[in-house]
Amino acid sequence: MRLAGAAEEGPTAELLRARRGGRLSDLDRLLLHSPPVAEGWNALLGALRSGTTLPGDVRELVVLRIAVLNGAAFEWAAHEPIGRRAGLTDAQLDALRADDAGDRPVWSPLQAAVLAWTDAATRAVAVPDEVFAAAREHLDDRGLVELAVLAGGYAMVSRVLVAFDVPPPDGEIAG
Repeated sequence: MRLAGAAEEGPTAELLRARRGGRLSDLDRLLLHSPPVAEGWNALLGALRSGTTLPGDVRELVVLRIAVLNGAAFEWAAHEPIGRRAGLTDAQLDALRADDAGDRPVWSPLQAAVLAWTDAATRAVAVPDEVFAAAREHLDDRGLVELAVLAGGYAMVSRVLVAFDVPPPDGEIAG
């Protein structure tokens, strides 16, 4: 890791611990160098992890695909077990690691639409009209907003992890 973790005491550290069940990750310790950023991060990622209407498999598909596309080993290691518990299969997890992930016959129509959105938003930022329309077939206004913010939020997570070379966690600690 390129920067040592900050002090683990104080109200911001306690907010992070509360969301994570008492533990802090290396990413948390890094973020604690800026308590206002850590607090905002905690609120946003907490909402994305537990406050959206997106099904768990869809949420984790987005997170894991972004981890692959952006080379964030920490993100993959932290979320793969969660993805499995949310219902992602071995075949789907393998497909997420492939360049042609969207062409694999392992996805439900919703998952395929979300994967196309995730790839577009991560690779090019812009989401083409046909990709938006495909997602719109499965998601209402709230779901579309949640999908866009989920993809953007976890792109942010991956970029911070990669920039600071945060190693994969030993045990499961997500988002």
